[in-house]
Amino acid sequence: MATVDRHVEILPGPTELTRAAADRIVTAAGEAVRATDRFVIALSGGSTPRALFALLATDPYRGSIDWSRVHIFFGDERSVPPDDPASNYRMAREALLDHVPIPSHQVHRIHGEQSPAAAAAAAYERELRATFDTSEGPPRVTPGGRFDLVLLGMGDNGHTASLFPGLQAVRERQRWTVAEYVAEVSMWRVTLTPVVIDAAAEVMFLVKGAGKASMLHRVLEGPRDPDRLPAQIVAPHDGRLVWLVDAAAASELRPKEARP
Repeated sequence: MATVDRHVEILPGPTELTRAAADRIVTAAGEAVRATDRFVIALSGGSTPRALFALLATDPYRGSIDWSRVHIFFGDERSVPPDDPASNYRMAREALLDHVPIPSHQVHRIHGEQSPAAAAAAAYERELRATFDTSEGPPRVTPGGRFDLVLLGMGDNGHTASLFPGLQAVRERQRWTVAEYVAEVSMWRVTLTPVVIDAAAEVMFLVKGAGKASMLHRVLEGPRDPDRLPAQIVAPHDGRLVWLVDAAAASELRPKEARP
């Protein structure tokens, strides 16, 4: 297996973690716009990204990104309407999208309310393929042909996006998006697959809190077992993998000088 360009940065606390993530997004957006005249990012759900989105909606970050050039996608979505409290889209809209001058047609949400969920997944893949001008096959790892940045979190069970332990999505090798019933949360989910995530120019994980420490240690330093630890499947083959973690989440990691 090819070596992955992985960087682990440990921040003192949640505030520093959020600012470091915002800084990286501003940098990635600027580089992408200069290279391709647009910035295509996939957002994640959860409490840690909410704080990040709220920060990006305030100055100086708000004024540091050319929002007219930004395209927003989502890493996953629950099978709920867009106004449901559980909707990842709703969270992003309330925390960020309602507060920045991004054209509405450049916000590409997953239609979680669509039934069956497989139809929502297929429709989202078509939208992704149209955006990246790739009608078939894997994403092109060239400017404009892939995500500039994919933002991810990690659950305390090792899942990321809606790639859950023991399910099939983590093993997908052709489709860019799939729908799967997650018995653990009694709900259908639509998720990006490793096919498109691992083609990204950069993937950035945000992990905070002592409750994630044991799992972070297993994912980063334990044996490779993506079926049980889906976050391990994320390994950009022509891009950069960044883990931003706070000190509490990093408390069980080996000292930096001992890590690969």
